[in-house]
Amino acid sequence: MIEPIGNQYVVARPVYSANAFGEEHKKKQRHHKTFLDHLKVCCSCSTQKAKKIALSLFPIASWLPAYQIKEWLLSDIVSGISTGLVAVLQGLAFALLVTVPPSYGLYAAFFPVIVYFFLGTSRHISVGPFPVLSMMVGAVVVRLTPTASTAALEISNSSMSNDSSTNEYKVMVAATVTILSGIIQLLMGVLRIGFVVIYLSESLISGFTTAAAVHVLVSQLKFMLQLTVPAHTDPFSIFKVLNSVFTQIEKTNIADLVTSLIILLVVFVVKEINQRYKAKLPVPIPIELIMTVIATGVSYGFDFENRFKVAVVGEMNRGFKSPITPDTQILQETIGDSFGIAIVGFAVAFSVASVYSLKYDYPIDGNQELIALGLSNILGGSFKGFASSTALSRSGVQESTGGKTQIAGILSAVIVLIVILALGFLLEPLQKSVLAALALGNLKGMLMQFTEIGRLWRKDKYDCLVWIMTFIFAIVLGLGLGLAASVAFQLLTIVFRTQFPKCTTLANVGRSNIYKNKKDYPDMYEPEGVKIFRCPSPIYFANIHFFKQKLINAVGFNPLRILRKRNKALKKIRKLQKKGLLQMTPKGLICTHDGFKDSDDELDNNEIEELDQPINTTDLPFQIDWNADLPLNIMVPKVSLHSLILDFSAVSFLDVSSMRGLKTILQEFIRINVDVYIVGSDDDFIEKLARCEFFDDEVKDSIFFLTIHDAVLHIWMKKDYGVSKFNSSQEKEMKFDFTINTNGGLRNRECQIPVETKF
Repeated sequence: MIEPIGNQYVVARPVYSANAFGEEHKKKQRHHKTFLDHLKVCCSCSTQKAKKIALSLFPIASWLPAYQIKEWLLSDIVSGISTGLVAVLQGLAFALLVTVPPSYGLYAAFFPVIVYFFLGTSRHISVGPFPVLSMMVGAVVVRLTPTASTAALEISNSSMSNDSSTNEYKVMVAATVTILSGIIQLLMGVLRIGFVVIYLSESLISGFTTAAAVHVLVSQLKFMLQLTVPAHTDPFSIFKVLNSVFTQIEKTNIADLVTSLIILLVVFVVKEINQRYKAKLPVPIPIELIMTVIATGVSYGFDFENRFKVAVVGEMNRGFKSPITPDTQILQETIGDSFGIAIVGFAVAFSVASVYSLKYDYPIDGNQELIALGLSNILGGSFKGFASSTALSRSGVQESTGGKTQIAGILSAVIVLIVILALGFLLEPLQKSVLAALALGNLKGMLMQFTEIGRLWRKDKYDCLVWIMTFIFAIVLGLGLGLAASVAFQLLTIVFRTQFPKCTTLANVGRSNIYKNKKDYPDMYEPEGVKIFRCPSPIYFANIHFFKQKLINAVGFNPLRILRKRNKALKKIRKLQKKGLLQMTPKGLICTHDGFKDSDDELDNNEIEELDQPINTTDLPFQIDWNADLPLNIMVPKVSLHSLILDFSAVSFLDVSSMRGLKTILQEFIRINVDVYIVGSDDDFIEKLARCEFFDDEVKDSIFFLTIHDAVLHIWMKKDYGVSKFNSSQEKEMKFDFTINTNGGLRNRECQIPVETKF
């Protein structure tokens, strides 16, 4: 019964142990589905299910019929044109990261958008090249090209130049890696295992993308300075590249350096203006497009290529290349890299899509996103593109310019198509240093994540540590190995959090049924002779010993040592009793012969197992009070604790190894006459203990109670505490308190067992 009284309530109910509650409230008999049951549901077919599957595989069938032409079309057109122009420039720029000719970046900006238009569930992200993925693909290309280009040259046509042959092989490697990563994403989506992305936390992704931004920055220096830098892909490669750059710094092409610095300065300034005045600007200033047009015109007009020997984009292939068949040898050598690319690409795209889905209140499906991205990469790789995901800046342009649906995406693909088929030649005089500068201009957001370290440290030190170590791993080991090491380290931090939980001792707050850490509040009441210990994590083989040590620290003694000392003392007492030297008096046991001496050798034995057994005094004609003074100065530590309550409400599971350890701990306390109670455990937890034969004559299933307060009230009633456990000032404050009878009814406070809960 719950009786509200203003902002207070009085609850009258019995004190429930788990067994008592189960007897009074019978559980429903539920049928738990087996694997075969799930398989039958999965394999069954109906018209409604077929329609649901079709709509989930082709989300366009859901949103396109509801498209609001008058309200959305104009916004999507403006957004599509703006996004398409940015996609063209980013495709060209990010192709440099893959170390393939810039024109192939346009294929990576076109084909994925077509597939995602039909299969994607996000309405706002712009699919295409992403600098981190481009960097990861480029690392694979650089690693494989030096060893295989020789073979490629041998079988190439004699009229084909070495550079052309090398570029063709680079394109083959990039396309093959892209196709394989797309196959991995497709399989993950079909098998419904998109949940793997949850192992990439926000801190890990942030640290990884920041490190990738640093890699991008270093890799673009050779284009900005026009230096010949050998490729490095092994650990510490970033430092080797920097060493190569600085040792050749005197060979810098001043025209490329000045051009790239001017481009960077203007892009950063205008992007800052776009950010600060985004509420006032109808659309962001398309600074990348403006600077590209100006730089191309200046380079062509003043003939920079011949006058200053700058590196330019060069010949832009018009139209599309014929599809390719992936190289099986490359497939075998890049499985690990492709898996990392698939995971990172999906994680970035899904995280950005989640932001927009929450902002505009529509659902997205992670598994369907995997299918869409997988097929996008398969198609893009087949036509010599490279891995795609979503660039944060490009998606921001699509959303901020008014994009409502993927109609904007398909229009951006049309812009890219126009450049591929007709306008690509206009970009041939463009300096590569300009593309490098534009690529770096998109990294500002990633690099600014350094400023988040302080905030992250204040929020959660473990997350901050994950960020720092991910950044270090990715910088030192490279993006591929760095990602693997980062995931392993993150999982290790989870082990640390559970292996060393922050256990606390609880006490009663304000004479209510609320129990908190006794160090945190001033008005705490700790029941006499009762210790309440809370474990906030699962208990398993790795932390059971830590749990035991924290428990020993909380109660102030080691129960096993107490047990052994009592058993040793019992041996002495038995010897005295057999010799008739003990006499029972009202004051306790006394020795009738002061001259009796017992050597320590008799007590010092190696039978540890015997000392660990329960204390058995049935053969004695008297009971021993272990907290009283024993004869002949037999020293046994006194234990004032009579009840121990373990709060397991946060313990989600217990493995078999820790189960044995827990039972040993309980037995040690029980054998020294300390009653142990476990509260807050789930029914499944108790059922698992029963299945594993956890309970016996010592450790019984009656030790489980629903709440801490139930256990405390049970202890008080068991000990027959009929006198107040509060001081006089506390008793005066209790005049409105109610108490609980053993049958659960309310009565006045003569029994002094508080039950009222105040808020």
